[in-house]
Amino acid sequence: MTAARKQREKNSVYHTLKERLINCVYRPGTMLNEIQLAGEFGVSRTPIREAIGKLEMDGYVSVIPKKGIYVTDVTMQDVFQIFQTRIEIEPLTIQMSIPHLNPKDLMFFREQFASADPDLPHAFRVDTAMHLFLIDHCGNEYLINMMHKLFDDNTRVILATGQNETKIHRAREEHLAILDSLLAGDPPERSAELLRSHLETCRQAAVSFFYSHQNSTELPSASEYLSDALRPINLSPNKDRD
Repeated sequence: MTAARKQREKNSVYHTLKERLINCVYRPGTMLNEIQLAGEFGVSRTPIREAIGKLEMDGYVSVIPKKGIYVTDVTMQDVFQIFQTRIEIEPLTIQMSIPHLNPKDLMFFREQFASADPDLPHAFRVDTAMHLFLIDHCGNEYLINMMHKLFDDNTRVILATGQNETKIHRAREEHLAILDSLLAGDPPERSAELLRSHLETCRQAAVSFFYSHQNSTELPSASEYLSDALRPINLSPNKDRD
């Protein structure tokens, strides 16, 4: 195997493992091992070991000598810090993005949220895509890079804290209100306040999960809405649309 091919293999293993950890395919609080992962990926233990080293630095796993690879828990502190950051930063970024938003792109997302009874994986992808779309148009690369990293951790928190159809329906209505405000040309402060209220609802839902499960060490299964978590989906508005 050439050096270039080995590097591609290492990168592929790292990014796939990271995506599975973010999407709770490997659930927080569980143990993994190199042999198991090498078998799953059809590679030697070397690229697995290197990927795990990077993922430990990223904070997704912790290597426990003679025991295995521990998938780090999602904690109450994670919930507080992630939503504290989102509630402070996202209303700012939406106001910064407004001059750069195309109404056709906003309608694209509105149509996605307005579609009847979306399945949970699709609904969650649309949710994340809309938030990142607004952030990406704020024009500040430092905020954009920071928030993309935060959204990886946010995905773990949301999936690990019991996303369900009721919460999806409520979030869909809140997203429609935000998009309608942007399309109507409301004052930026109005759109920002709608976003802030939506984020507060999400924060309360995640906190409520922890309080209701504080005596349980077992997280609920995410299999019902993660069955196709690794299947790519194109949710970016088509910039070439007329």
